[in-house]
Amino acid sequence: MRHEAIYATHPNVVTVDDTAGAFDADGNQVVLDESLVSAKQAELEAAIPMKLLRTERNQRLANTDWWVMPDRTATQAQLDYRQALRDITDTYTSLDDVVWPEEPNV
Repeated sequence: MRHEAIYATHPNVVTVDDTAGAFDADGNQVVLDESLVSAKQAELEAAIPMKLLRTERNQRLANTDWWVMPDRTATQAQLDYRQALRDITDTYTSLDDVVWPEEPNV
C-alpha cells in the first residue's frame, strides 16, 4: 500500500491511498475534487521561480567552495560574495529579477 501526502492550500493534510481513497489529518475520508487539485497545481507552479533561483545560487556557491577549503584562507571579498549569494533569496524571488553580486577576483 503506497501513501503519498498532498499538501494543499487549506489547513488539512490529505493522505492519498491508491486503493482506499483520500483522508484528512483526522482520518476522515475526503473527496479530491478539481479545486483541491487546481490549488495544489497553482502552489507548485508558484514555487518554481524560487526553486530555479535557489538552484542557480547553489551552483554559484558550489563553484566557489574551493575558496573555503581547510588548506586555504579565503579573502574577505570572497567570504562577502559567498554570504551575498546565501542571502540572495531574502531579496529576490526569481531569476527574472535577481541582480547577482559581483564575483571577486581570485
